[in-house]
Amino acid sequence: MNEEIHERVQAIKRSFRLLMNGVASTSMREKGLDYKLNWGVSLVMLRQQAEEMGHDYHLAIELWKENIRECKILATLLMPPEEMLPEVAELWMEQTPNVEIAEQAAFNLYQHMPTAAELAFRWIASPNELYQLCGYHVLSRLFLQGREPNERGINEFLDQSVAALASQNLSLRKAVRQSLLRFANLGLVYERMARSATKVYDLFQPLN
Repeated sequence: MNEEIHERVQAIKRSFRLLMNGVASTSMREKGLDYKLNWGVSLVMLRQQAEEMGHDYHLAIELWKENIRECKILATLLMPPEEMLPEVAELWMEQTPNVEIAEQAAFNLYQHMPTAAELAFRWIASPNELYQLCGYHVLSRLFLQGREPNERGINEFLDQSVAALASQNLSLRKAVRQSLLRFANLGLVYERMARSATKVYDLFQPLN
C-alpha cells in the first residue's frame, strides 16, 4: 500500500468514530453480525461518503482488507464494477464474513459487473449457503433489470432454487423467494415456469 492510500484509509477509519451509533452496533452484534470492529454507521451515511469520494479501485482494495464493517461496505461502494475482476470477486466472496456484507456486495457492486450473471450462477450452485444467498441477490437484481436467462440458465436457476428452498437458513430462503418472484415478473411464461417448479412451496399464493 502506498503512503497516500494508507493515509486515506486511516482518515476514513477515523471518520467512522464521529459517525458512531452505539445502539445500532450493539443491535447488530446481538443479531449475530460479528465484526472485529463495528461503529454502527448507517448505510445512508456510508453511501454519502462514497458519493463524495467517487470510484477508486486501489482504495476499495485496501478498505476491504480491514476487518471493519464500515470499511468492507465502503469498499463495495467505491470499487468500479467494470474494473472488478471475477477472480477478485471470488476472493472477496471467500472473505465475506456474514449476510450483511454479502447483501451489500451484491447490491452495491456484483450486480453491476459485466460478469454478474456468470458469478451468480456459479455461486447459487455452491455448497456454501452464504455464496448461494449472494448469488440469488445478484440474480434478483438482474431479473429486476429485465435480464432474461437462456434456456440452460432457466433450468439451472429453477433447479437450484427448489433445492435451496429446503434450507433451514431463513435469510437464504428469503433471497431465493425474492429472486423467484422477480424471475416470474419477467413475463407470463416465466411466471408459469416458476409456479410449476415451486408449487409444493406455494410461494405465489399472495399473488392470487
